[in-house]
Amino acid sequence: MRQLFNRTISFFNVLESKIAFYPTLFAFIGFNFAFFMLYLENLGISEYLVEHLPVLVVDNGDTAMTILSSLIAGLISMVVFSFSMVMLLLSQASNNYSPRLLPGLISDRRHQIILGVYLFTILYCIFILFSIQPTGDEYQIPGFSVLLGILQTVISIYAFIYFIHNISQSIQISNILQNIADTAKSRLQLLIDKEEDQHDEFPDSKNWSNYHSDTSGYLQNISFTNLTDICEKNDILIHILPVKGIFVLSGIPLFKANKELDEETVKLILSNFNFSREELVADNYVLAFKQITEIVVKAMSPGINDPGTAINGIDYLTELLALRMQKKDSSVIIRDNKAYIKLNTIDFEDLLYNIMASIRTYCKHDITLVQKLLLMFYYLEKQQADQSDYSENLRREAKNLLTDAKQAISNEQDIEKATALAKTFNLQIS
Repeated sequence: MRQLFNRTISFFNVLESKIAFYPTLFAFIGFNFAFFMLYLENLGISEYLVEHLPVLVVDNGDTAMTILSSLIAGLISMVVFSFSMVMLLLSQASNNYSPRLLPGLISDRRHQIILGVYLFTILYCIFILFSIQPTGDEYQIPGFSVLLGILQTVISIYAFIYFIHNISQSIQISNILQNIADTAKSRLQLLIDKEEDQHDEFPDSKNWSNYHSDTSGYLQNISFTNLTDICEKNDILIHILPVKGIFVLSGIPLFKANKELDEETVKLILSNFNFSREELVADNYVLAFKQITEIVVKAMSPGINDPGTAINGIDYLTELLALRMQKKDSSVIIRDNKAYIKLNTIDFEDLLYNIMASIRTYCKHDITLVQKLLLMFYYLEKQQADQSDYSENLRREAKNLLTDAKQAISNEQDIEKATALAKTFNLQIS
C-alpha cells in the first residue's frame, strides 16, 4: 500500500508541472458546477429570487441568451490572447536566457490557475446557455445561474488584468533569477537541516553487488522513507550511485547492496526511484547553478553582450555558493543511529569547477566581470564552510580565472587592477 501511495504522489508531482494540469482541473469543476446549478434551478431557486429579489434575476430568455453568448465569445478571445502571451514568454526566455528555464516557467501555478478560471467560466456559461429551452411562447430561464455567469466573467476580467501584470514581471531577468535562487535556497536549506544529525560512517561499498536501472530519465525523486523500511526489514545497506538530477540510462548501475538480493526485492527498491524527462529546481538544487550559469554565459555571448545581467547572475551564484558551503559533500540516511543508505552528491569542488569553466570562457576578457568574480571568491572564503578544503577549491578557481584573464586582456592597466585585487586574495598572476 505504501508503495502505491509513493508512486501516486510521484505521478501527481510530475503531472502538476504540466501547463494543462490546473486548466483541466478547473474545467472539470466548471462542468460539474453548471449541472449543480441546473439542479438548483429545478428546485426553484430562480423562482424564489424572482419573488424576493427580482433585481438579481434575468427574466427574459432572449436577453439571457445574448448575454451568455457574448460572455463566451469574449472569454474565448481572452484565452487565446493569454495563451499567446504565455508562448511569447517561453520563446523570449528560451532565446534570451536559457532553454532550461522553460520547465520552471511552464509549471508556474499562477498562469495555470488563471487559464483554469477562464475555462471554468466558459464551460459553465456554455452549459447554462444550452439549458435555456423554449416552452411554448416563453423560455425556461435559469435566471440565477445567468447572474452567476456574469459574476464569474467579472472575476475572469480581473484575473486577466492580474495575468498581464504577472507575465510582464515574469519576463524580467531579475525576477527569473530571484525565483530560481529562492527555490534553490529552500531546497538547500532543507538538505542542510536534515544533515544536522547525520554522520559519514558508512561501510566501503567497493565490492558490493551492482543493480541496474530498468528505465531511463532524470533521477528526480527518491522515496527514502520506503527505502529505509526495505533496508531495515531485509537487513541490508544501499549505496545509490548516480548523483540526483543526472540522466540515468537504462542498464547502468543504479545502486549497490551489501548482500545478494532476490528479484522481488530489487523491483521493490527500484519502484522507489522516480525518473522524469524534465528537470525542476525544486527537486534538484544543482539545476539552479546550471541555469544561472547559463544565463551569465548567454548574457556575455557576442550576440547579446549584457554585462549587467551577468553581474546580477554572479551575485545570485555567490549567495547560493555561500549556502552550499554549509552542506556536506556526502549524505547518508540514518534511522535509530544506524546508516542504511549512502547518496552520491556532486562535490563542491566539481560544482565550482563546472560553474567557472563555463563563465571563464565568456567573461575572462571583461575586467569588470573578472573583478566581480574575484570579489565573489574573496567573500566566499570568509564564509562558514563545512569542510576546510572548500577554501583551497576557491583559491584554485580564482587562480585559473586570473591566468585566463591575463591571456585575454591586453590592457596593462586592467591587468594591474586584477593583480591588485588578487593580492587581497593572496594570489599572484604567473
